Amino acid sequence: MKKLRWAMDGGFWEVDLSTPVTVDGVARPIPVPGEPLPLGLTRGLHLSRPKQIDFFQRFMAVPVVPSFSDANGLSFQRLLSLPLPFDNSFTTLLGEFNVRKFASSIRRNGFKQDSESSFWQNIWRHLSNPKLYALNFCSEWLLTPEDSALLSLEAQGDDEIPLKKKAVLHHKFPNHNLTLEASSPSLFVDHLGNYWDVPFTLDIDVASVSSDSGTSCRFCINRSTGSPKQCEGQLTTPVPPSLLPGLCAKCAISVKKNFYLWRSEAPKTRMVQPYDMLHSNPHISASAILGSVITASLGDKTVRGIAEDDSFGLHAKGTNSIISADLFTSASLSAQHGNFQKRFLDLTRFYARLDIPSVSKFLNGASRVAFAFYNSQEPSMEAVQTITPSASLSFQQQIAGPFSFRIDAGLRLDLKKEWYLDLNDPVFAVEYALHVLGSAKAVAWYSPKQREFMIELRFFET
Repeated sequence: MKKLRWAMDGGFWEVDLSTPVTVDGVARPIPVPGEPLPLGLTRGLHLSRPKQIDFFQRFMAVPVVPSFSDANGLSFQRLLSLPLPFDNSFTTLLGEFNVRKFASSIRRNGFKQDSESSFWQNIWRHLSNPKLYALNFCSEWLLTPEDSALLSLEAQGDDEIPLKKKAVLHHKFPNHNLTLEASSPSLFVDHLGNYWDVPFTLDIDVASVSSDSGTSCRFCINRSTGSPKQCEGQLTTPVPPSLLPGLCAKCAISVKKNFYLWRSEAPKTRMVQPYDMLHSNPHISASAILGSVITASLGDKTVRGIAEDDSFGLHAKGTNSIISADLFTSASLSAQHGNFQKRFLDLTRFYARLDIPSVSKFLNGASRVAFAFYNSQEPSMEAVQTITPSASLSFQQQIAGPFSFRIDAGLRLDLKKEWYLDLNDPVFAVEYALHVLGSAKAVAWYSPKQREFMIELRFFET
């Protein structure tokens, strides 16, 4: 369910998380209680799930694409392209077959049938059960060179699971991107890995075009209705405040600076194309981000975590509304060895990032620690943990040819544990670089914490 990308913009501009829980393969993240980020429905360079499956079938000769989740078990996906008399559309029907439900049906019902039925007739009787299948109808339209639209319907064979509907409109301005999305219901995932269905959400997001350095801004509005429902088979937890019915608006401005500490000047091997053009330059680089965010909430979506926080960020609370403001900052270091041209061990990449999502919390904790030292007292564990930034680590190593191994993980200080460190949701992946496309790869990843496995297609990830 991880992003599995080199997130040079820090953990603040959160993109949709990949997950095999749904047929379309995406879930939206929920802000950590007490922190105003992530911001809305920021999108990364991401192909829709139907386009990924279509590529696997057309150009990689993959008959079915497997996936696994703790909720659904093993599943196989197969896509059918629907020809339409329009050159600007891509319409598909994506089907999913649930192997776990098929095996459970056989164990539960066996092959009880009259003596005249053959083995294959019994198998067909089980396969004809509609509860084993899920369908996703998706139609993507390129309306103009600057406008695109997506319409999606997802249905499960089980009548108890509601029909999922989604409509998305993208518009490209010269320096900004506009995204409008309406979905019912919407799938969210919190920081503990629990999935939530929200009956209806409407989102508007305006973001400046990303750049290596400089100022960027983002404005997003979220409207949600209905009572959030936690997905079955998970531990019951309180409803995240950000999912409650209401209206929420966020505005953020940030300044980013990238700089190179070292660049390799060694010549590349001539007449040999790198497996990935974006991973062909050895270097050591760093980046820093400083930004501010203002959040306004109406209705039940008055983020209680912020209102009850004892930090001294700016807050204004009304009867059924709240306005808050805070700063955030991030620093990262990226290092690469090798040009990714040779057949063995010619790519080693390391990436580390430190995030402080709430500067007010950090300053509050720092003042408490300083006050304790000034009075010759031992600072509390809570204050020490408050001033410790969260870390994200990623390591990638070429194994042979276009194959490389990668691991992504988060790291937090937890003084209540014996080793004082908490490894948060490690994700292991094997990547296959499609070097004929310049910078593309097929990624097979597994999350031990979520017990999820998925195969994806990614383009132009740095």
